[in-house]
Amino acid sequence: MIEIKPIHHCNAVVTLPGSKSYTHRALIVSALANGESVLINPLRSEDTEYTGSGLQNLGITIFWGEESLRVFAKGGFLMGSDEAIYTGNSGTSMRFLTALAGLRKGRTLLDGSERMRRRPIGELLSGLEALGIRAYSKEKNGCPPVVVESQGLKGGIARIRGEESSQFLSALLMVAPYASGDVCVEVIGNLSSRPYVDITVDVMSAFGVEVNCDGYHSFFVKAGQRYVPQKYQIEGDASNASYFFSSAAITRGRVRIENLRSNSLQGDIRFLAILKSMGCEVVQGNGWAEVEGKELHGIEIDMNGMPDLVPTLAITAAFARGETIIQNIGHLRLKESDRIRVLASELGKIGIRVEEGEDWLRIEGGMAHGAEIDPHNDHRLAMSFAVAGLAIPGIRIQNERCVNKSFPGFWEAFQRLHNPPFSPL
Repeated sequence: MIEIKPIHHCNAVVTLPGSKSYTHRALIVSALANGESVLINPLRSEDTEYTGSGLQNLGITIFWGEESLRVFAKGGFLMGSDEAIYTGNSGTSMRFLTALAGLRKGRTLLDGSERMRRRPIGELLSGLEALGIRAYSKEKNGCPPVVVESQGLKGGIARIRGEESSQFLSALLMVAPYASGDVCVEVIGNLSSRPYVDITVDVMSAFGVEVNCDGYHSFFVKAGQRYVPQKYQIEGDASNASYFFSSAAITRGRVRIENLRSNSLQGDIRFLAILKSMGCEVVQGNGWAEVEGKELHGIEIDMNGMPDLVPTLAITAAFARGETIIQNIGHLRLKESDRIRVLASELGKIGIRVEEGEDWLRIEGGMAHGAEIDPHNDHRLAMSFAVAGLAIPGIRIQNERCVNKSFPGFWEAFQRLHNPPFSPL
């Protein structure tokens, strides 16, 4: 357990590790190229290490360095063993590696933690079936463990529902170039978390494969394309930047993130616009962004495209005047925890009035107080409530190392807010 020390006004410059979303995708596509790729500034965390170890199970050689990651691949040729691929609580690893296993001839078993065994994957399995792969839930409940039996990806048309997760679509797109025929993936209904699909298409393009998109309704990948090995720079993580920007907002301080592209495809870069709409001053430059906190007020917002930032926004809203309504977030109940329920219960512990619906939260800013927070083994809950501890005394976070899932160096970086140098423009 860790107790957060309050500060009056944080004043800091922070440099972040690489984006988790970009690191996962760059790992998958470089594992299908023919030769050596070097990923610069990758995020090394529990989640990305699960993806890396899964690739090693499939015969891909990987070397983690201090500031880079080398991937040696064989042009889509994947080995395998009878050993199950274990993905812990990394939903991204489970989904991406399940699709990748469809390119390996033979039988592959993928499993994860107890929480992972309750997270749905049926849409991805149906999509793989439509493309010529036998893929099924071992317990016949639409969740892991998953069995993939393949003699190669044939191609064709796959139709998947888009409400649950955009990762099902991303997983199919990344392996599609290695099908024997063209692949078309059609999305039924509204696609959640659309910016993550933009990231997928961007990474595929950087490694030499093009996707033809009809809005967010259908995606076409022509057969015969191949990924080309690259030296690839991974930008800073906009999701992880949000905790530091929120710290400036609620303490009326100032924080600059130095390795964050203003034109990033990461949907979570839009948190800057949210903070501005709540009253903060936001300045962006070439490769950096800065937030200065002012008096905050509540907002009403659709967060479907930024699900990972709902906890950060909820904490920020707790210190804002008036109420904040966060809508269209039903898929948060299927994350590392039921984030809607846990946010409501833990915010209640610190004295904040919260109402929850099936896919929304209503938060009334108020006088918060300290409490012992159970993040339910959810990294984003732990980091968000740490931010609250900067503004009020007595915030204690249980199981603080759960942040290793996405940001192993979080507590060290967070500590810099207490005694930092700051160099203004």
